[in-house]
Amino acid sequence: MVTLAQRITELREERGMSRPALAQALGLPKLAIEKFETGRQTPTQAQQDQLAVFFGVSTFYLQGKGRDRTRMDSWMDLADADGLEPPSVQRQAAPPPPRPIASSGSQGQATLFDSLLSGKQFQDALSTAVLEILRSPQGQELLGQVIRKELERR
Repeated sequence: MVTLAQRITELREERGMSRPALAQALGLPKLAIEKFETGRQTPTQAQQDQLAVFFGVSTFYLQGKGRDRTRMDSWMDLADADGLEPPSVQRQAAPPPPRPIASSGSQGQATLFDSLLSGKQFQDALSTAVLEILRSPQGQELLGQVIRKELERR
């Protein structure tokens, strides 16, 4: 079984980051990642969540409890199958380039999150996940409902 420490090391090395660089990107003390990776300290739940978001994996995967990297956000909770309304489609301007990551404080966390969302790797992973969901039987049913509702409106 893979440990939390091993998983952090694996994900950090995949990104080609040093320990201090990862700590700085997350707004953690300089030696925090070293302590996490050597097992001298266990990240708090909030830190685990922050690491999972940064690497684009589930906390379950980060903790070494599974091999599926997919984040398990429940996107269907908002859709009521009986009263499903098609989402409105609006064109938006291209997002601004990511701002530099601040070294600390809540502003740094917001900037880090913004840069994660605008990153190509995140957008590719999101696109892949959405397409996979839409190909599933539940996704096909959802698409069918949206199309039927749209055709009824015309």
